[in-house]
Amino acid sequence: MPASSPVTYGVLALSVLFYIISLLWTLRRSSGGGFGGVMGFDFGGIDGSVLQQLGASLPLAYNLQEPWRFVMAVFLHGSLLHIGFNMFALMNLGPLVEELYGSARYLFIYTFTGICGYVLSSVRGHFSVGGSGAIMGLVGILLGMTFGRRNPNAQALQSQLVFWTIINLAFGFSSPGIDNYAHIGGLAVGFILGRILDSRPPMSVEESKRASIFGWASAGVILASIVWMAKDVFLNT
Repeated sequence: MPASSPVTYGVLALSVLFYIISLLWTLRRSSGGGFGGVMGFDFGGIDGSVLQQLGASLPLAYNLQEPWRFVMAVFLHGSLLHIGFNMFALMNLGPLVEELYGSARYLFIYTFTGICGYVLSSVRGHFSVGGSGAIMGLVGILLGMTFGRRNPNAQALQSQLVFWTIINLAFGFSSPGIDNYAHIGGLAVGFILGRILDSRPPMSVEESKRASIFGWASAGVILASIVWMAKDVFLNT
């Protein structure tokens, strides 16, 4: 992994890996249909039942019984265009946030905002996948970080992010295949974290220890979710 943004590239690799797995599984089933691609395009679309088995977020009652879905849904995508858009946004925002907060805290931010996005989505009863809730969490933390700052660079970044967020949410509400509730959940929690966390890597030994705890805990949650998902797939296939 590149030394400058290892977690961002790790998230990219894991998302691509699960897309390839889900695509091969879909092709094996030869169902001929893919889960709702962005803007109606489902080139490279993934079968909905495959996504459900791999950990798509379901209505809250189901997710509470299988909480690993809150995590796995962040790394699943419904089509080639879906993962392409999300990974493009990740590679634009991720290295910036990872540099500002450090890799350990960045992994916590990405995982936690993604989970919170799917909590809100599942409350609304949605079937959903994608990293966009976590990516909106990165937008939210940058908005929270720059909120109220008079620095011209901070204000310019904030203006760009606000414009992009408005366009993104407007597009989401006008397109039935996009889960705006996951976006809003991730964005809101990211903004709160941006107001709470210092926008710099850990400076002291104590800060580094706390950051490491959050980072390793997040990695553990992801690993446990993958193992739980694999066990569920094994028992049901």
